[in-house]
Amino acid sequence: MFRRAREFGPAVLVPFAWTFVLVAHLEVVSEYTVFVAHVVMGVLLAGFALTGYGDMQEGALRVWWTIIVVGTVVTACGAIGLRLEPSNASLLAVALFGWMVLPAVGFVDTGRRVHAGRWIYALGTAGCLVGAALYAGGLLGALEELRFAGLVLVGVGQTAGILDAAIRY
Repeated sequence: MFRRAREFGPAVLVPFAWTFVLVAHLEVVSEYTVFVAHVVMGVLLAGFALTGYGDMQEGALRVWWTIIVVGTVVTACGAIGLRLEPSNASLLAVALFGWMVLPAVGFVDTGRRVHAGRWIYALGTAGCLVGAALYAGGLLGALEELRFAGLVLVGVGQTAGILDAAIRY
């Protein structure tokens, strides 16, 4: 059962995480709740990296294992940034943009290795990168709608890629 949770857990957790990010941007949840979410996610990522190490040492899985490890550090940056008074915008940006872009690396690598569903990984990559660009543009122009659209695009792109990987492979 634990192995099954590792295989299909990300397909549930990725869309949940991006939905939570959207809710946090709408200020529906408190900053402390976002901090707790970072801690929980960090623990889950570290546990996933430790328990998946033996199974994730070759091919695309090796790339994804590395992304999980780097993502654990990125998530810790977000948690630390939220606990500083006032919140540290640079550390929060590392966490947000890190998780927008890191999966794009895995999607590019996975897309190069597979034949069936290659287009899904191209869409996942595009969702990550275009979504991050839209979000950054929204920050520069102080356009909340653009930031929201960027987050939705990242979430949809990453969800498509992780769902395909969980179901197909």
